[in-house]
Amino acid sequence: MTITVAIDLGYEFTVKAPYKDVFDVLSDVPTSASFFPKLDKLTDLGGNSYRWEMAKVGTAQVNIQTVYASKYVSNRAKGTVVWTPVKGEGNALVGGSWKITDQKKSTALEFKVSGTVDVPLPGLMKMVVAPIVKGEFEGLVEKYIDNLVKHFGGEA
Repeated sequence: MTITVAIDLGYEFTVKAPYKDVFDVLSDVPTSASFFPKLDKLTDLGGNSYRWEMAKVGTAQVNIQTVYASKYVSNRAKGTVVWTPVKGEGNALVGGSWKITDQKKSTALEFKVSGTVDVPLPGLMKMVVAPIVKGEFEGLVEKYIDNLVKHFGGEA
């Protein structure tokens, strides 16, 4: 049996770094991914697609590892980095986007991510497991954003 947990998060913030520096980091998947906590392995699948293998979370008896792949498209002129799920890779489908806006003395960022994670547990566990999976994912994304903010010299 499998439980499917839906994830949908969005954040807006502004950093002190110049647009070019921010875009260069966020559009380079391995560089951007290096700021993501608990990332066990990032694999280049070719064609600007990458497989993310997160560290296992949970206990020795019950643990979850999220694995997924996404295809990335960057557009410097529009200030966007968009990723779409690659089906057939792992136990999750994850898509999202960065919207990067030059504000002369700072750079505004809008981050969105959504998807589903399949957890191999009985359906009766959904009420217990879904909030844990969502909370873990949200915590990782918030730490990722904190790491990026620090790298870019703090919030403006």
